Parts: sequence; structure tokens; C-alpha cells
Amino acid sequence: MKKYVIAALVALTMASCGEKKFHVEGNISNAKDSVLYFENIALTGVEKLDSVKLGEDGSFSFSGAQTEAPEFYRLRIHDQIISLSIDSTETVTIKAAYPQMASQYEVSGSENCEKIKELALLQMNLQQKAIKVSRDEALTVDQMNDSILSMIQVYKQDVKKRYIFAHPDKAYSYFALFQTLGNTLLFNPRTDRDDIKAFAAVATSWDTNWPMAERGANLHNIAIEGMKNVRIADAENSRTIDASKVQEAGLIDIALRDNKGQMRHLTELKGKVVLLDFHLFAMDESPARILLLRELYNKYHTQGFEIYQVSLDGDEHFWKQQTAALPWISVREVNGVNSSTLSIYNVQNVPEFFLIDRGNNIVGRSQTIKDVEQTIKSLL
Repeated sequence: MKKYVIAALVALTMASCGEKKFHVEGNISNAKDSVLYFENIALTGVEKLDSVKLGEDGSFSFSGAQTEAPEFYRLRIHDQIISLSIDSTETVTIKAAYPQMASQYEVSGSENCEKIKELALLQMNLQQKAIKVSRDEALTVDQMNDSILSMIQVYKQDVKKRYIFAHPDKAYSYFALFQTLGNTLLFNPRTDRDDIKAFAAVATSWDTNWPMAERGANLHNIAIEGMKNVRIADAENSRTIDASKVQEAGLIDIALRDNKGQMRHLTELKGKVVLLDFHLFAMDESPARILLLRELYNKYHTQGFEIYQVSLDGDEHFWKQQTAALPWISVREVNGVNSSTLSIYNVQNVPEFFLIDRGNNIVGRSQTIKDVEQTIKSLL
């Protein structure tokens, strides 16, 4: 029996040593006898994972199992919070002093955590400005509201440009989407067109990089619901669209006119395996790329394969000439490289492509798919 117990303990120890973990460590000075909580910011709410009563030097060390996708955590003493994101087995080091730990801390070991600190400080600055305006007795209520709303818009445009649209695949961009002023989200994913685009851009990156992540699915659903709300509002305003026909889909829709003038929705191809291709016919590589696409189309179209090609060419006549003989769906983005569609799908360079399965789910893009033809065959 003794041998069995020893063997079991050895096996347990080996399994524990083999588990991949991340670590959050450091010290918070001036906080002796304070309880430092390590919490997970889950989709269902804040969950306490661990805690420690700080000693004279304020040192602490927490760890957790590696997750399949980026996850969000926080360190908290009373109402002082340091937000963190972990996406690997990294070690994040925090140095701070209580009671200003939320705004005065140093972080190392994680680019995402460094950027989250930047965003947190920007949000705190916005909040201080808003409080100052709200206490200005020289302003009327309307003037106060207009001033605060103007500050929020400037803040949002800055964050979108420097963080969200610049790097939608980063955890800190996800974090930015859910920043608040008071108890209100700064970004409105329900009815604000521009804010919905920001959510959609990050959602598309999560769909591509972490397709099975619960956070990604949730973000995706928020973006889809927002687009649905906007389309319903448009229908009610114009009275030209039956709102009951506005449906949710499994990916961010693209609706553009093809080379025959017909409106073509990407989501209407559900049931087919689709190669979504962003293309510029004016580039030198275009003829060779079109030949490759023709070969794929000819081989697999009868099995349920389709190409939805988005042209970014500025010359409409030239585009129509180039696509006149192409057998697949050819649409054109009139705003070219300034198209919001490129931001939503995080297209940094062209040509670029995505593969979409029969259920309208993105399964990968050029950077993540090693063998395009083999992937298409597996999806069919």
C-alpha cells in the first residue's frame, strides 16, 4: 500500500510540474496587512481566484493555468484596481504603492498589460475632465452635457485610431471596447455605427485567431446584434426594407454591388465554402493570382465552393473590364483602401483572403492557412 501511495504522489507531482502556468508577481508598498485580491474578469462577472495578506515588503505571487485564448484579470485592494491580460505562460511583474496603485504602478513582462495601463490612465484622465466640467456652475445642463459628449467623442476617436483599428488582434483592444465612464460604456455596440465597426474589427480578429473562444463568440454576437439594430432602424426610417427580414448571421456581413449592378451579401452564401478575397486588379501580381483562383474555382465550384472577391480599384470602368469574364462574385468597394470593410476585417495589405465554412464561420486567413486547397477540400 505504501508503494502505491508513493507512486501516486510521484505521478501527481509530475503532472503538476508539467502543467503550463502564467505568473503575476511583484510588490505593493505601503500596504502592510492589506488583503490583495487576484480576480478573473469573467464574462459572467468578477470571480475571486486567490488573495494574500501583504507583509512589510508588500510582495505577492499568484499563478494560474494557461488559457487557450487571452483572459483578463485584476489585482485589487479595496477600490484600487490594476487590470491585466494574460495570453500565454508569461510572467507579469507589478510594482506599485498604495493607495495610488491604480494610477501609479509599473508593469513589465507583457505588452498587452503595458497598453492596458496606458488605456486605464487615459480613461482616468477623461473621467477627471468630465467631473470638472460637471462641477462648473457657469455651464447650463445642456452645455455641460455637450461638453462631456464632445470629450468622449475625441477620446473614442483617439483610442480607435491608436489601439483598436491599429491592432484589433491584441487583448488590449478588446479591453478598450469595454471601458466605462461611470457605469456607462464609452463605446456603444448597440446603435452607434462607428462603434459597432470597432467591435466588429476586434470580433473578426478573435474569430480568426481564437475561433473556439467564448469571449470571441460573445464579442461576435454583440457586433452582429448591433448591425442588426442599425439595419432595423434604417428600415424604419426609410420604410423601404421589411424589418422582419433582417436576420443574424455567423460572420460580419459585406454588402456591395457586383459588376452587373446587383447587390450581393456575403452572408447570403451560407451553405457554401467561401473564399473571401480582397484584391486590387491594378497591381502587377493580379494576373497570376486570378489564374490561381480560376484553378480553385474550376476544381471545386460544383462541390459547393464560391469566391466572393472585393475589388479596391478606384477606376470602376477598369474594374468592370477586368471582371467581365470572371465566373465568381465580383464586387467593388467604392471607398477603395479607405473602406471601413478593411478595418472590420483587419486587412493591412492586399491581396488578402479569408476562408469561410458552410455555416458562415471564418476558419482562417492567409497568415494562418498553410495549404489553401487542402483546407478548402476539408471544408467541403
